[in-house]
Amino acid sequence: MSFLTVLFIIAVIVVGFAVVTGIRIVPQAKVMVVERLGKFHSIATSGLNILIPFLDSPRPIEMRTGNRYMRSAMVDLREQVMGFETVQVITHDNVNMEVGSVIYYQIVDPAKALYQVENLALAIEQLTMTNLRNIMGGLTLDQTLTSRETVNGKLRMVLDDATEKWGVKVTRVELREIEPPQAIKAAMAKQMTAERERRAEVTKAEGDKAAAILQAEGEKISRILRAEAERDAEIARAEGRKRATMLEAEGKAEATRLTFDAINNGGATHEVLALRYMDTLQEMSKGDNKMFIPYEATATLGAVAALKEVFKDETPKRPAAPPQAPRQSPTASSLSAQGLTRSPAAEHATLTGVPAVPVRRPRPPSEQDE
Repeated sequence: MSFLTVLFIIAVIVVGFAVVTGIRIVPQAKVMVVERLGKFHSIATSGLNILIPFLDSPRPIEMRTGNRYMRSAMVDLREQVMGFETVQVITHDNVNMEVGSVIYYQIVDPAKALYQVENLALAIEQLTMTNLRNIMGGLTLDQTLTSRETVNGKLRMVLDDATEKWGVKVTRVELREIEPPQAIKAAMAKQMTAERERRAEVTKAEGDKAAAILQAEGEKISRILRAEAERDAEIARAEGRKRATMLEAEGKAEATRLTFDAINNGGATHEVLALRYMDTLQEMSKGDNKMFIPYEATATLGAVAALKEVFKDETPKRPAAPPQAPRQSPTASSLSAQGLTRSPAAEHATLTGVPAVPVRRPRPPSEQDE
């Protein structure tokens, strides 16, 4: 093989290598930072790019994928996710906790991301851990457990301000987990149990109160309704008694009128009146503790009263008695005695309605008669 042939082969190899290394295809959403003779020259965007061999070279960037750091000639412009392992933090009330976080960021300026910081991924990681400890140290245990949104917002603002000069935009920060010590977990479990029991007791007490109020209102309404019903019933019974009394009085009045008209129109004799008198006595004698004096006994009682008056006049006169008290009105006993001393004619006149002839009492004998 001659020298020219060898030189030609070498030239072909060099040209092929130059073509291979000079032609670069950049994928979509990625860019390449091109340096010429060690100095920033341009940014190769997505598509076909031609570089000058031995003069232009891409600047690699170190990115974190999972738990590993990888170097790549391409800079990914998409939003990146970087998760961190749990770190030890101390809260404001001196409680040791383990906190894990996740950060979402995006490279907006590839040149700054390569030339403003040595290791972008490591810088973001250390910055996140440091600021997380600072923010969690200013909060108490209860605030760290209940104020995740506040912690996320503060951490995102700090990281966004710090990474702006690196050409990175922090879009979101999330606290992945918060692990307090086991003793704190046990105390929190007891507190949660006590709080739930307290809520249950409060709920039960409120339910009992509402039930008692409803029961009292129901009893009140039922009593009012019963009182109204009793009132209406009493009114209805009173109206019924009133109506019955009126009808009974009207019936008695009508019966009396008819009886009176029948007696007047029929020309009742003394025998009919005597029969009516006997029927009336039978009706009146019904019941206990009653005593009636027949009509025929009044004549005998009248005669006895007349003899009493006769013997009273023949008794010797006694010395004048002291002046008597003023005459009082007749009592019930005197009226009864007077009624017993009535003559049979007066009784007959009372029953028949015919005026009776007064009966003359025998005059006591005087000295002229002797």
